[in-house]
Amino acid sequence: MYASTGTSTQALASKHFATQLSKAIHGFNVGSAATRTGLRASYVAIHQHANPQRRQFSSTKRAQLKEYFPPPANAPNIKLTGPAWHHPVYSETQMNDIKIAHRDAKNWSDWLALTMVRLLRFGMDTATGYSHDNEVAKGKKDPTTTSNRRSWFAMTERKWLVRFVFLESVAGVPGMVGGMLRHLHSLRRMKRDNGWIETLLEEAYNERMHLLTFLKMAEPGWFMKLMILGAQGVFFNGMFLSYLISPRTCHRFVGYLEEEAVLTYTRAIADIDAGKLPKWEKLEAPEIAVRYWNMPEGHRTMRELLLYIRADEAKHREVNHTLGNLEQKVDPNPFVSEYEDPSRPHPGKGIENIKPTGWDRNEVI
Repeated sequence: MYASTGTSTQALASKHFATQLSKAIHGFNVGSAATRTGLRASYVAIHQHANPQRRQFSSTKRAQLKEYFPPPANAPNIKLTGPAWHHPVYSETQMNDIKIAHRDAKNWSDWLALTMVRLLRFGMDTATGYSHDNEVAKGKKDPTTTSNRRSWFAMTERKWLVRFVFLESVAGVPGMVGGMLRHLHSLRRMKRDNGWIETLLEEAYNERMHLLTFLKMAEPGWFMKLMILGAQGVFFNGMFLSYLISPRTCHRFVGYLEEEAVLTYTRAIADIDAGKLPKWEKLEAPEIAVRYWNMPEGHRTMRELLLYIRADEAKHREVNHTLGNLEQKVDPNPFVSEYEDPSRPHPGKGIENIKPTGWDRNEVI
């Protein structure tokens, strides 16, 4: 979940602020301070076969690491609690075919959504020291050929995890807000919602699974938790009020946000391919990810995990751009509908017929 397609990142305006962020987020202040602030994310081991649930990146001593998702206490009859929504199966070819894409703004609502996304991305990129080439954002340049000019913008395994954990912690907010408000709207009007609620809640659930996966690899400190608390409070209330005013604009906003998610994960994958993230080259995905995405044996590396997550973000991009094209109160959800002619390409839960910029209303309704 991320922001703008054409905004270049500038250096921090304040040298003092940059120093503080470096210490708190990036862990440059080694030792006990690094364990207390920001994201505790130094490399521990490539494989930990004895305990696949242990986080792979942490500066906390192994004996002090607590289990983030312990099994339920006093439940001897429960062996395993599976996911409520089972993830669709993605093929390797489908995931590799995911491309960076951008939907042009066509009206004031689109421009408002795009402007908000650009502002959010500028702020987040500046705070976390992330930079990307505008030509890469437009899909006109190979991400592996780009290089960061300053060390502040050089992405490391630690900085990628900082970014992933923070952004995925708020990525599940829009789907939950939209599903909740449509649920209450359906109760008030005493009418069906035509399938929108389930898709929006499933999107929020999927984004939360991204976060839980990264939490198996990194343990947030108090500074990161404080940032997440503030961001979630502001973002939830902002989305709540905005969805009451214009659901269409909110779906377009999330569509543009997911465009940036695809861009960011594409850059992370390209960094692995270019040898810029050596600690991730043979790192295996956590067990929670293997079970959720049904990752096949021999295809469970960090690179393949990012391919699955990028495909999810591409699906959210398609879903929200499509929902933004529909009549919000009357149209059925095309992603769970049955079609008169199933042989024609149409939206679905998987990524077989994925359309990056969304389906127009006359194509599906």
